[in-house]
Amino acid sequence: MSNKPIIMSKIRQIIRCHCQGIGSKRTSSMTGVSRNVVKNYIRHFATLGLTLQDLENKSDHDLQELFFPPQIKISLPDVERYQHLQNKLPDIAKAMRQKGMTLEIQWLKYINEYPNGYSRTSFYNYLVAYKRKGGATMHIDHKAGDKMFVDFCGDKLHLVDIQTGEIRDLEVFVSILGCSQHTYVEATRSQTKEDFIECCRHSFEYFGGVTKAIVPDNLKSAVTKSSKYEPIINETFASFAEHYNTVILPARAYKPKDKALVENAVRLVYQRIYTAFKNPIICESLEKLNEAIKVLLDAHNNAPLKQGDSRRKIFEEEERHTLLALPSIPYELRKFKMCTVMKNGHVALHEDRHYYSVPYDFIGKKIKISYNSGAVDIYYNYKLIATHIRNYRRNRYTTNEQHMASKHRFMAEWNPEFFITRAKEISTEVTVFIERLLESKSHPEQGYKACNGVLNLAKRVGTLRITGACKRALEYEAIYYYMLEDILKKGLDKIDPEEESNRLTPAHRNVRGKSYYQKSNKNPNNQLL
Repeated sequence: MSNKPIIMSKIRQIIRCHCQGIGSKRTSSMTGVSRNVVKNYIRHFATLGLTLQDLENKSDHDLQELFFPPQIKISLPDVERYQHLQNKLPDIAKAMRQKGMTLEIQWLKYINEYPNGYSRTSFYNYLVAYKRKGGATMHIDHKAGDKMFVDFCGDKLHLVDIQTGEIRDLEVFVSILGCSQHTYVEATRSQTKEDFIECCRHSFEYFGGVTKAIVPDNLKSAVTKSSKYEPIINETFASFAEHYNTVILPARAYKPKDKALVENAVRLVYQRIYTAFKNPIICESLEKLNEAIKVLLDAHNNAPLKQGDSRRKIFEEEERHTLLALPSIPYELRKFKMCTVMKNGHVALHEDRHYYSVPYDFIGKKIKISYNSGAVDIYYNYKLIATHIRNYRRNRYTTNEQHMASKHRFMAEWNPEFFITRAKEISTEVTVFIERLLESKSHPEQGYKACNGVLNLAKRVGTLRITGACKRALEYEAIYYYMLEDILKKGLDKIDPEEESNRLTPAHRNVRGKSYYQKSNKNPNNQLL
């Protein structure tokens, strides 16, 4: 038979001519097949032991298996070499799954071990054939602007601080667009949700738009609890997605093929970015390192793919216009905290050691604090009950007077102006007394209770009597609350000061008189006798 198979219809025609008694020479001219090939097909048909009717009833596929059975042609000298490679293929396929591993490395290792082994191309073809036996794969056509796949590299970079000499471990974040494979890479301090969300925000800003979905793996910064059917998304990351009008579609746990694009992007990052640096990296700062990474990243995105166009070109032509618009205000990370309202009607933000008020009705209730760098929002059962401007002063209170109970609200209004204004409504003497009372204290707050007591006395005894009491206390230079009480109790406020001064002191042998204190020649030193 011929080395190159012919179509099944010509084989049927050759056998049909043979069964009709037509010679091989005429059959060759009728079918356009060489005479020797015709003889080979006729000879092979004779060995099959089939009739013409049996042949007509068979399909083309069955006919092909009869005339062209699958054969593995291995020459005798190659049997040993072939068997050796087949025994090595499981280990080679397993090694290829390692980070940074390439076909070139495995082939060189194979040749060093077996110098008479296969060429690089044959080695690759046998490896591909072996991998295909492992199961079928599905090709996915990614829609433009549909998904952004995100992940962290397994290996870290190490940054040396020039000033201190300290070596810091850095995580490397990678994101890639499904359609164009346009890639973003950034070094960051950790995989915490703060750094993870910040990297996602930088990705959208680098791409100039937002995809309809984000596909992360099941790291804690993205997924609180993984599930095959309904994973629980991290609350902060969900808030980020809502701000950018996108959704989160976590990959299945232990299913890296769900995000094969970013897994491949990580492999390329190892080859094209990691290898460009000496580890540890000596650099001024993390920001300077990311600037150097961006140069290498641009070269990676501008490099041509197998089909000729670069990732950036495909992105600009096919995907950029499909992205959703960035929000006018970038996302600012909000943190969440659960706590109980204290008896004084405040909640503690322990990160700043600062206290914020809530309506007094919620004392003892469990509430949730949502805060960022500028604002603090307080919720009860998902209802906003208070909002404050964030204050970073430690051990201080931020209080909204409307949140306080009426009796507490009254005390919160106390200040020097409050008492002086109330005193002016009574009389000038009361005003002067309260001003002098506040001035006598090292801190005004020390006199607030005494001032409130003076005002309460005014309510009890009336304007006339409190005015007189304050006038008498000022004359005595006794600026005390208890002095007012004593004056009112003894009725001294009812005595006219002029009338009191006209009263004569009764005669008494112990009264010395003014002459006693006059100087005398007999007593020049004015000494007491």
